[in-house]
Amino acid sequence: MIPDPATVSAPSVPHSREAEEGVLGSVLINPDVYVDLAAFLKADDFYIHRHSWIWQAMVRLVERKIPVDLLTLAEELERFGQLAEIGGPAYLTGLVNQVPSSLNAEAYAQIVAAHATRRRMIQAANQIAVLAYDEKQDVAESTEQAVKALEQIAMRTSGEALVPLSHVLSETYDRVDRSSRTVELPGVCSGLQELDLLLGNFQPGDVYVVAARPGQGKTSFESSVMLHAAQQRKRVAFFSLEMSTEKITNRLIAQETGINVQLLNTGKLNDAQWPLFTSAVERMESLPIYLDDTPAITPLHILAKCRRLSMSSGPLDLVAVDYLQLMKPGTNAENRTQEIGLITRALKTLAKELHVPLLVAAQLNREVEKRSDKRPQLSDLRESGDIEADADVVIFLHQPDPQTNADSIQTDLIVAKHRNGPTGTVSVLFNKTITRFENQIKGKQA
Repeated sequence: MIPDPATVSAPSVPHSREAEEGVLGSVLINPDVYVDLAAFLKADDFYIHRHSWIWQAMVRLVERKIPVDLLTLAEELERFGQLAEIGGPAYLTGLVNQVPSSLNAEAYAQIVAAHATRRRMIQAANQIAVLAYDEKQDVAESTEQAVKALEQIAMRTSGEALVPLSHVLSETYDRVDRSSRTVELPGVCSGLQELDLLLGNFQPGDVYVVAARPGQGKTSFESSVMLHAAQQRKRVAFFSLEMSTEKITNRLIAQETGINVQLLNTGKLNDAQWPLFTSAVERMESLPIYLDDTPAITPLHILAKCRRLSMSSGPLDLVAVDYLQLMKPGTNAENRTQEIGLITRALKTLAKELHVPLLVAAQLNREVEKRSDKRPQLSDLRESGDIEADADVVIFLHQPDPQTNADSIQTDLIVAKHRNGPTGTVSVLFNKTITRFENQIKGKQA
């Protein structure tokens, strides 16, 4: 039975006052969640005007690098003559009191965004209805305007529109022109000269998988690259899932000073080494290196932390992760192979969104040890073929003579995959006592 339209009440405009209050209260409780929410939530997604004003005030504070709290937010609203309109400081305090924690902030924000999309759909439907009733306007023109109204909603929910080739060509020309005027190659250099020539440096948006069996120097390779980049004033974030930040710092100091890392771990420095140590600490305090040792971190959490760091201190130039198989995907998967695939695809997205080269260490499976030729192959990447598929560059670390007792061991850097360039092998030295990778050419150390 079709209901009588006269007896049906008009539906309310899609919105959730509770979700909007939850978003704003969550940011006031824990300002760190703002970065995650701001990636998809805009001021005009809020239906209630005062909530939209409060979000705009938060955006302005973050852009000026001012901490968001009750006091700064109230002052910002007062500066725009909106504090009394929203209900004064008491209303802001009420937002905090109504939210038990910030754990569900993203869920609240998704509800707000979903309601905003529904409101835009209703608005577009109304526009289309007006066009349909206007018999004076050409049908083809009305249809085109109707399609545009729907396209605007689709663009808002699906991200950026397609980019014309002409725009990309213009940007490419400018980039090549700038590069031609400088001696240095674009990107982040490792300090290992032959590797930098082969790769053309580490390029933004690309994922570089550094793979080897345990003990071959994966962490040391990443920290060597990280230290050299930071010494060139590149901003670096390093996520260590296996080692503590203290152990990583000891390795960086060892690479900088030449002091045996074991002495730094135990604190047993002699009188001659103390001045080297203290001098290095003073020099390294200004290096733009940021460390995180959260275990079992997810790509989404790495992205959120990098976003926060970029907003507070400036954009990053390099991100390194040690190592891939210790990460968690953040979503449920049927098996470990599927988990690794989710992680590698998320890392690729992360590199593109942050526009940085992403260095990620990975373990090889045991098959390489069963062969007479111990040189790694792409099929040796542990647990998933997605690692090879999603990586732009795969670099294997291989020591032809691992049993040598020398401090410096020859290590081959085998570039087995290079999506945008040549493959090949570069020989370098790995100094185990100071965990540093060096050029083989004497006098030209990384």
